[in-house]
Amino acid sequence: MGLFGKFISKIKGTAHASESDWDELEVALLAADLGPRLAAQVITAAKSAKAENAEAAIIDTLRSALSKKSRALVKSESGATVILIVGVNGTGKTTSAAKLAASLVGEDARVLLAAADTFRAAAVDQLQTWGERLDIDVIHGLPNADPASVSFDAAQQASARGVDYLVIDTAGRLHNKNDLMAELGKVRRVIEKVLPVQEVLLVVDATTGQNGLTQAQVFAESVPLTGLILTKIDGSARGGIALAIEQALDIPIKFMGTGELASDFAPFEPEIYIQGLL
Repeated sequence: MGLFGKFISKIKGTAHASESDWDELEVALLAADLGPRLAAQVITAAKSAKAENAEAAIIDTLRSALSKKSRALVKSESGATVILIVGVNGTGKTTSAAKLAASLVGEDARVLLAAADTFRAAAVDQLQTWGERLDIDVIHGLPNADPASVSFDAAQQASARGVDYLVIDTAGRLHNKNDLMAELGKVRRVIEKVLPVQEVLLVVDATTGQNGLTQAQVFAESVPLTGLILTKIDGSARGGIALAIEQALDIPIKFMGTGELASDFAPFEPEIYIQGLL
């Protein structure tokens, strides 16, 4: 990403940066989707530090924006761990559900997938294709089946089969926000008649910039989110939205998706992320 590399190299060894240097940094920060609040904090910290300490001041400010909550998946004490994958369509939600399942299988876990985005036939087909490719069973219903019914069936099968994880791809778009949130609430309630839900992970597309923050705020107001999956972090500078979301909502990013392959998915590592920005 390299947001600050050019700037830091410019001011090192100088008594102070010029106003044009600070303006250049502010433009870069805003373009990278850190948002005005965090951008202002970074600039204030850098201005307050000596030139040779500017990098350390920037790093400390970035670290302070990150959530202090655990980034590890919460696991069930007994029975299957249920993970709901939520988010609007187009963010990589279905793909993220499959990638998460693949990463869990890679840890020798027994995993079941559920295609509960039943209002979008392509999502069901997509998850089934992923399941075949990864050799993971996918629970699904008939076209336009009730998402809650599919989720309930999946929870029953997860319990009966004794799997370690049940990953459920939920509906991403209904007629309006209230419909979507009501549907997600219903899905959770019927699942918890069989198994508790440990994780609700919101998928956010990093390339949507501040709109990603808006989506996160809407979901956080309506659904008890436990973490985020940030997708489409492919080396572009706009990955700064991760910091903006964590600072605004204090919801930890738990995973990042970086490409199209199942292996292009990994736990979010804050220090590696920050070093990438530098």
